[in-house]
Amino acid sequence: MKLVYKIWIDQSGKAFGDGPLALLKGVEQTDSLNRSAAKMGMSYSKAWGLIRTLEARLGFPLLERKVGGPSGGGSKLTSEARELVARYEGLRRDVDQAMETLFEKHFGPLKGRSRKEREDRDAPDSRRRRGRRRK
Repeated sequence: MKLVYKIWIDQSGKAFGDGPLALLKGVEQTDSLNRSAAKMGMSYSKAWGLIRTLEARLGFPLLERKVGGPSGGGSKLTSEARELVARYEGLRRDVDQAMETLFEKHFGPLKGRSRKEREDRDAPDSRRRRGRRRK
């Protein structure tokens, strides 16, 4: 048994979450929006559209773009994007820890039990049957 959840920052719509984080971290590693998108199985046009939407919602640029040519183009994160990534990663770590603590508090006793054990324990008449023999 495990807890599954999603978090994101909302600003007139989804403004930032795990998907955009992965895209920006890929740009940081490859210096290329195209390569980052490809690593995620996303088309360049979809990635570019996502970046434009995020920039409009957040109110600041995420990428510094270098137009291609003989030496090729590329993209780098702006200082605002680097700060956003760092802050979101910190938030994500804290939320993950808090959610794990809460999940353990509320579901810890159930996590290791088999379905049959849980059903037997939770049956309404289980207490009456224990220790009693049928004739």
